Amino acid sequence: MKLRSFLLVSLLSATAAITGCKPSASSASIKIAVIPKGTTHIYWKSVEAGAKKAAAELNIDVTFIGPQKEDDRSQQIDLVTNQSALCDAIVLAPLDATALRDVAKQTADKGKPVVIIDSGLTDSASFITSFVATDNREGGRIAARQMAKLLQGNGKVAMLRYMQGSASTMEREEGFLEEIKKTPGITISSENQYGGATASQAQDTATTLLQSLASAEGLSVQGIYCPNQTTTYGMLQALQGKGLAGKVKFVGFDCDASFLEALKKGEMHGTVLQDPVNMGYLGVKTAYAKLKGEPVTALIDTGATLVTADNLSDPTIDALIKTQVP
Repeated sequence: MKLRSFLLVSLLSATAAITGCKPSASSASIKIAVIPKGTTHIYWKSVEAGAKKAAAELNIDVTFIGPQKEDDRSQQIDLVTNQSALCDAIVLAPLDATALRDVAKQTADKGKPVVIIDSGLTDSASFITSFVATDNREGGRIAARQMAKLLQGNGKVAMLRYMQGSASTMEREEGFLEEIKKTPGITISSENQYGGATASQAQDTATTLLQSLASAEGLSVQGIYCPNQTTTYGMLQALQGKGLAGKVKFVGFDCDASFLEALKKGEMHGTVLQDPVNMGYLGVKTAYAKLKGEPVTALIDTGATLVTADNLSDPTIDALIKTQVP
């Protein structure tokens, strides 16, 4: 009888130890890993600020760790593998829509929530918890509508793409092309050049692109669109270097102190801002809700806003800018 009682107590203790790995309703030991595409750029620092804000509110442990370079897919895969063994949930901004799919699914198959932020993941609806991001296609459309307005419905436009495999920027590029084609007087002269992962690579590509578009009047196009911070920065530097800044309608994406100055000087004519603080914040909050068994939304739009020289002083715009420019 004593032996049977001892075995029963042992079995109950073992069961408690196993189920204890799952976060309880009052647990303050929940660990969530936020894995961005990179960690040095101000955009990702803003995502980190939002994630830490959520961590403080929820009294949980958030690890923010990403690859050293924004084209290092293998390092990001390794980080997801390692952090999924250490944490209760993963919040991931995948560098590549396809390359990160398997490791994200492996994490989800372990019963750990996977929240995707910023950039989409191919064929992942069946296993991810939620997609928390800018409506990137709409962001591209916003840029296209601004370009059509600037060109008064007529002209030629060039687009400098970002990098193959990046779902977020691909959506911005396709959204722009879809919308601009609604204006029959505007044609696309170039859309097949990729800037690359860094601003210096983008500047080199932009310089080469501008050389190919050179004409007796300066450029053979009247408008240029870039879909992210590095391509926008690289293009701005290339335009300034060739004395062409302000001589072509230029619409970009994301924010940088140099963009604000360019808007004021008339060297840029619009940039579409995301809300990275809100993205990091809602990414962590959504993962936490899933761990608690609370209902979550499959798709959360964190917003996209057009910034121009005319609305820079708007308090709402100013507040948004301050989350992204130190």
